[in-house]
Amino acid sequence: MKKVNCFKCKHFHTTWNPSFPRACKAYGFKTKEMPSALVLKSTGTECLQFEPKHPDETRKRHQTSSRIDFRL
Repeated sequence: MKKVNCFKCKHFHTTWNPSFPRACKAYGFKTKEMPSALVLKSTGTECLQFEPKHPDETRKRHQTSSRIDFRL
């Protein structure tokens, strides 16, 4: 399984608390480290709540072809 990037997850958010600057809305906790790292350390499995922030954007970006026209 590939490593979860919390910055690309819709459940990740930052807090104003300098002691706990990162948080996960799906699991409902705040932490100093990346939430996915804490989930891995606590449960022994990768984060199962990961959802991309903009799933439609990632699909569009991969499906569109280049719009550059090379005519000589």
